[in-house]
Amino acid sequence: MKYILFLFTSLSLFALENFITPMEYASQLYKNPRGIGCNHCHGENGRGKLIATYKHKGIQKSFRGPQINTLKYAEFYQALNRRKKAMPRYFLTTKEVEALYLYLHKQEREEKRKKSEK
Repeated sequence: MKYILFLFTSLSLFALENFITPMEYASQLYKNPRGIGCNHCHGENGRGKLIATYKHKGIQKSFRGPQINTLKYAEFYQALNRRKKAMPRYFLTTKEVEALYLYLHKQEREEKRKKSEK
């Protein structure tokens, strides 16, 4: 019985490890890292997004999530690990930050490739 349980556990862990591709994992992480997805403020491709418009002392203003798909890795890592304006702290692991960074930059490379094929 011990051997069957060990074999089942080993096979389960192997199956979970390959359950989704790294890009699928990164996509899901971008859409919901810790409750509020990056896409809500930075858009589907990290190009930035209008979050709200408002009036302050009679002047029309807007609040935008900045473009993040052009940041260098060091800037991206720092932005995720410090509080700035309305940016929440996610307390992501280094592997999660790397996955998000690669996800954003892979999308850009794919879009450039598609444009060049036209």
